[in-house]
Amino acid sequence: MSEKLVRIDKIDRRILECLQQDGGLTNQELAERVGLSPSPCLRRVRALEEAGVILKRVTLLERKKLGLSLTAIILISMDRHIPERFEEFQKRIEECPEIQECYLITGHDADYMLKAVVPDMDVFQELLLNRITRIPGVSGVHSSFVLRRVVDKTDLPLGYV
Repeated sequence: MSEKLVRIDKIDRRILECLQQDGGLTNQELAERVGLSPSPCLRRVRALEEAGVILKRVTLLERKKLGLSLTAIILISMDRHIPERFEEFQKRIEECPEIQECYLITGHDADYMLKAVVPDMDVFQELLLNRITRIPGVSGVHSSFVLRRVVDKTDLPLGYV
């Protein structure tokens, strides 16, 4: 299943770079940064949204200032590789607000890799023992804890497009 690529030019790329750095820019500010007048800039942004290139604009928060100081990487193994098991797991994981990312992976002795952000080890233990391991099909769990975020980006490398 391959996504249809969207063709973008230099101006679109610049718009995307600016919005990745600051999604709160007004259209006027964005237009000035990319060298367009406001109307054509807004048309381009709307076209990028309609094409599905811009998914949404968000505000990034500093987790430690909010008391969310523990980040865990969790590898999950499933007992059987059947669509129903995977669908149920994914549905249940989507319901956990602590899970920031969930990837179906290959190349490890695991089927999924999760990233969870929680206040402390007690909350992590509750998440793991009372929710994740109770999902039907979960047969193995391996957790690692982040000591320090070395690279933590949200912007995509647009030099390739």
